[in-house]
Amino acid sequence: MDFIEQTIHNELANSSSFYRLVYSEIEEVGWEHLVRFSGDLKFLSFRIIDKKGRVHIMEIQLDKTYPQNPPSVSAEVPYIFNVKWSMNSRLKDLVQQFREHLEKLQEFWSTLDDIDHSLRVTNKKQLSRATTCREIDIGNDCLIMLSINAKDPRSLPECRFMGSGPMVNPVRKLWLRNSKRWMKDKTLPESLAFILETELPRPSHVLEKDQQVECGICYAQYLPIDEELGTTSGAGTDHTCDNTSCGRAFHTVCLVDWLRSITTTRQSFDVLFGNCPYCSEPVAVKLNSTKRHA
Repeated sequence: MDFIEQTIHNELANSSSFYRLVYSEIEEVGWEHLVRFSGDLKFLSFRIIDKKGRVHIMEIQLDKTYPQNPPSVSAEVPYIFNVKWSMNSRLKDLVQQFREHLEKLQEFWSTLDDIDHSLRVTNKKQLSRATTCREIDIGNDCLIMLSINAKDPRSLPECRFMGSGPMVNPVRKLWLRNSKRWMKDKTLPESLAFILETELPRPSHVLEKDQQVECGICYAQYLPIDEELGTTSGAGTDHTCDNTSCGRAFHTVCLVDWLRSITTTRQSFDVLFGNCPYCSEPVAVKLNSTKRHA
């Protein structure tokens, strides 16, 4: 066998070995978590659900030297973790490191959820779980841009004020005067209202009586007219989160379906126990109120 033939033979052998290795490691992670992959298996993306039910896409890039060199990881997170890798490491170890990283970010995302569902945030469609800033309408043609520390989300955020001078200057003075009194034991919206000495505008989907017209899961005010829904056919929202900083409204049937999709949900007799999809505070829903007629 000449040099060229030997080279081709070695490349094919290495390629075959690489495919077998990656396939076996995907099997360990679970094919049900695989979202996409490239034809050469050097790009993989997995769907990972954290303990709060948030869905994340983890993208992994392998090179031809894998597993000698560690893969690169990307995801919609404010910062990526340092990959710990050895010759004995496998994809399942990388996924576990990502899960641990997500756990560290739970308080950060809960803080952002508090902001998004309690304050009047602008440009929501441009936000992602990697975004650490929030632009908030505080009324009187004033906006503030908050930059949240992802590693210490309850700490005093960086703040930039936007608007006309006569409107913004008094608010800026309040911030400078009161910022040392920031309360880390309170939610960020509560601390912000305390610092600015005012009640901040609520989101547009919240009514004057703090009741929301749209379901936080299906985003409709009323359920569809459907015989399968039985007595709930055409009904409005009938369950509200008990957390006063959240107060999100839901159709009970929507909330039950959502809770059943989360692995951390528990059931005791006819009651489901889980967490609010928005603020992650505990919720309990009776199943007998959601029965559908046959």
